[in-house]
Amino acid sequence: MRYRFDFEALAEYWPDFLMGALTTLEMTAVATVLGLVIGILCAIGRRSPRAWLSAACGAYVEAVRNTPYLIQIFFIYFGLSSVGVRLPVLAAAILTLVINVGAYTGEIVRAGMDTIPHGQIEAAESLGLTRAQIYWDIILRPALERVYPALTSQFVLMMLASSVTSQISAEELTAVANNITSITFRSFETYLVVAVLYLLLALLLKLAFHALAQVLFPRRRRLGTAL
Repeated sequence: MRYRFDFEALAEYWPDFLMGALTTLEMTAVATVLGLVIGILCAIGRRSPRAWLSAACGAYVEAVRNTPYLIQIFFIYFGLSSVGVRLPVLAAAILTLVINVGAYTGEIVRAGMDTIPHGQIEAAESLGLTRAQIYWDIILRPALERVYPALTSQFVLMMLASSVTSQISAEELTAVANNITSITFRSFETYLVVAVLYLLLALLLKLAFHALAQVLFPRRRRLGTAL
């Protein structure tokens, strides 16, 4: 069987591909910021001496990490609507991404915080630093610097996982590809183009995170230059 490749049939749909890619990036940007905030709060909560707070954060993390992402998005979009909470498609997609990545980010940040020697915290306390100063300067900033590569990898994976939101018709890149395929019947060409676009988006995100690291962690930059 011979297959005749026809990429010209997709030429008129390039604006749709680009809009889908832009929507994917927008969803990723919002979920990255909000997910990081939730992850940091969750990591702090899990280390809290208050048992109820630590247990609540732990339950959230385990519930998210041990259920399929597809089920999570169906629950947010279809499950909540059945009890009267109806969210727009894009809002449900972003909310699910935030909830999902927040749990994974929380564990990554907590692992980084656990690497901070307790002696440094005791030294900061003896110098009279406030609890907020200790958490930010002694614990959180060094922890984020240490786990930054893992965090950025998680955010890139989240961008790729956003393709699942096409199941509720969120108009991101995969949903656009599904629509184009249903019109052109050129499945191979369409999904090949989408695969390349996802690859380019992943590389773009990695470059952006690398540039951000040069600003946020100047010490890492100086050490890299010295080496």
